[in-house]
Amino acid sequence: MASHRRPKQAGRARVTVLTATAAAAVALSSQAANADTKPTVKSVKAQVDTLYNEAEQATQKYDGAQEKQSTLQKQVDDLQNEVAREQGDLNKLRDQLGSLATAQYRSGGLDESMQLLLSSNPDDYLAKASTLDQVSSQQAQALKQIADQQRTLDQQKAEAASKLAELDATRTDLGTQKKQVQAKLASAQKLLNTLTAAQKASITQAQTTAANRSTTRVDLGSGTAADSRAAAALAEAETRIGKPYVYGATGPDEFDCSGLTSWAYAQAGVSIPRTSEEQANAGTHLTESELKPGDLVIFFSDAHHVGLYVGNGMVLHAPKPGAYVRYEAMSDMPFEFGVRI
Repeated sequence: MASHRRPKQAGRARVTVLTATAAAAVALSSQAANADTKPTVKSVKAQVDTLYNEAEQATQKYDGAQEKQSTLQKQVDDLQNEVAREQGDLNKLRDQLGSLATAQYRSGGLDESMQLLLSSNPDDYLAKASTLDQVSSQQAQALKQIADQQRTLDQQKAEAASKLAELDATRTDLGTQKKQVQAKLASAQKLLNTLTAAQKASITQAQTTAANRSTTRVDLGSGTAADSRAAAALAEAETRIGKPYVYGATGPDEFDCSGLTSWAYAQAGVSIPRTSEEQANAGTHLTESELKPGDLVIFFSDAHHVGLYVGNGMVLHAPKPGAYVRYEAMSDMPFEFGVRI
């Protein structure tokens, strides 16, 4: 029996050795895999740029919802003020009708023929009867006015209720878009946090270099704006170089992309829509070769980014979260078309 047990023990030893060897191999493979998947500055930056791009798409939707909310709020306020005025007018008409009814009652409610028989002065009665007829006519007119006023009031109340419901839905949409922007930015920050201190420093240095370039007037060629408004808008935008990108911001010290362009044109006395998608249809479309300084430049197929053409293939824009208003080559982004306001 003893001789039978010894080979069994040796077998267990061999299994233990083999298991340990396999475990070590797996551990080494796992370490190698981890080493291979360790984030690089390039891969993280690419992912972060994608998230920033998606955040800007959400930002433009947020801007649109915010603009709609502002418009609806004004409409609701105007309607509610009008309802209050109409209600006041209606109350006055009802008071007038009540006064007329009281006056008629006090004049006596006898049948006209009986009044004529009892009257000692028919001429005096006829004068009174004429007055009563006039009161009746005024009463009828007042009743008609009240009915018309009530219809108008009911319509305005219904319209105000509809606008309020639309306003509530817009506020909900606004909150959704805001959460999407914040989620994208949080994901981008989480990715950045996977980098080492040295890697983060290299990205910061690259951003600083880009910012320094943006504060120096680059070669913009010798082109002239299509008109004085475009020239004025561009000149105003150039005073904002170095200001930070902040989603939903419209200036004067923070901007998102369409916030900058709408602010710049507003300073030139021209009102253009708030979002890049709306600005894309705010004027005449242009090819790249037709662009002149001050024209809007629309990027990406969904028109979620916009800047101002400055000449020599360059734009001035608010690029993305974490960046600042600056000059940049148009070739860095997918050009769609230009817009002349």
